[in-house]
Amino acid sequence: MASRLRESYKSDVVPALMEKFKYKSIMQVPKIEKVVLNMGIGDAREDKKALENASEEMMIIAGQRPVVTKAKKSVSNFKIREGMPVGCKVTLRGERMYYFLDKFMNVALPRVRDFRGVSNKSFDGRGNYALGIKEQLIFPEIDYDKVDKIRGMDIIITTTANTDEEAKELLKLMGMPFSK
Repeated sequence: MASRLRESYKSDVVPALMEKFKYKSIMQVPKIEKVVLNMGIGDAREDKKALENASEEMMIIAGQRPVVTKAKKSVSNFKIREGMPVGCKVTLRGERMYYFLDKFMNVALPRVRDFRGVSNKSFDGRGNYALGIKEQLIFPEIDYDKVDKIRGMDIIITTTANTDEEAKELLKLMGMPFSK
C-alpha cells in the first residue's frame, strides 16, 4: 500500500521542484532520505521503568522498535557514567517514513496547542531539518491515561537537497506547515 505522501511526491512535488530550480534530470530533484526520532530520558538513571515506558511510546508512534542510546562519556554533574542508557531513537526509511510524515504533518501538528506553524530557521545548512516537540501526547495513538510522564522528542528530517532553500521548498510542497 503506497502512502498518500509518496504518491503526491511523484505527481506534484517533482514537477514543481524541476520547474522552480531548473533541474535537468529527475535524479537531481531532492527527496527525503530518512526521519530520525530521538527521545532523551533524563530520569532513566534512577528509574529503569521510565526507559521502558518511553521506548514503548516511541514504538507506538513510529511503528518500529527503538534502539536504546547510551552515554558516550561520563558526566559527573549529571551523575551519568559512560555506557548508561540515556534515551532511545528510531530511524525511519521508506514506507514507514512516509506514513509517519503524513501522520505527523496532517494529524499530530494540528493538535499542538496555539500552533502557528513550524520554524523556518531549523535547517542545518545542508538541507536537513530538525524540530522538537514538547509532548508525545499530540500523536493520536498515545493514550493520555497510560502516560506516566510527558516527554518531548526531536524529529530530524534528512533530505538529499544541497541547500536549505531546496529542502524548505521540498518540505513545503509535501505539506509541512511552516510559519509565515
